[in-house]
Amino acid sequence: MHDVRVSFGDTTALDGFDLEMRGGEILGLLGPNGSGKTTAVKVLATLQRPGSGRAEVFGHDVVHDAAAVRRSIALAGQYAAVDEILTGRQNLRLFGELFGMSRSGAADRADELLDRFELADAGDRQARTYSGGMRRRLDLASSLLTDPKLLFLDEPTTGLDLRSRRTIWNVIRELADEGATVMLTTQYLEEADALADRITVMDHGRPVATGTVEELKERAGGLVIHLQAVAADDPGAQRRRIESALDGEAIDAHADDRFTIEPGDDALASLSRIADRLADAQVGIRSLGVRGPDLDDVFLQLTGNAPAADDDEQGA
Repeated sequence: MHDVRVSFGDTTALDGFDLEMRGGEILGLLGPNGSGKTTAVKVLATLQRPGSGRAEVFGHDVVHDAAAVRRSIALAGQYAAVDEILTGRQNLRLFGELFGMSRSGAADRADELLDRFELADAGDRQARTYSGGMRRRLDLASSLLTDPKLLFLDEPTTGLDLRSRRTIWNVIRELADEGATVMLTTQYLEEADALADRITVMDHGRPVATGTVEELKERAGGLVIHLQAVAADDPGAQRRRIESALDGEAIDAHADDRFTIEPGDDALASLSRIADRLADAQVGIRSLGVRGPDLDDVFLQLTGNAPAADDDEQGA
């Protein structure tokens, strides 16, 4: 994508957006609420025409050669799109035949995907009896029927239980190992940390940083001290007491009970000093420790916001 712009009325979803993916990689697309992640996916998946700029997938223009693009991609959106009356197996066979597969080929592929997504035991049950996690896995399985070269996963594990998330994570890793290219939008930082080869952080419709997880963490700085206080009846008063106790320390308040503190040259000495001051101020401590930067720190530094699910869907 190069210099892509998309607007919905007075709202600009993508503002000169540039993005390049490498074959066989998992690219995480992250950003705060309304940053344009879903719109970027829709442009590349031929579901949204760019107002200006150019986007290509495997050398095919997403506007002028959309049919060729669609033959090489698959998209799993934020919500499971399955026929609740049909069984899981029937859903997959139906989608396979709609994609042009033979009846026997669609049946064999359906059986293979049901096993892969741990749905074989429920394959002959109606999809309306499935849990949310099972529906999500079935939806993702349907997107893999044709072995797409590029797979777009838009918030694939939002709202899922830990087991369903882990199952989907394993499948995503396997797809990348087999040579597929994956674009993943997610609101879970640990998901991006665990899966993405590279991450592009978006804000206000533009990429603000791209790199590996470690490269982005290095941009966020060195060691920091994290403090979480015990919840108080009067959070505001407790916050003021903490700030008073840490007078002179460089602190960043994330909430009334959570703080990041920049240590001096000797992080352990700073930690000891801070613990003593908090004890003198009678502040209950839930956790206090030194660690390196994580993706939370990257988000706060690059966007000033915590990551969240994208809401630019309304404009689309």
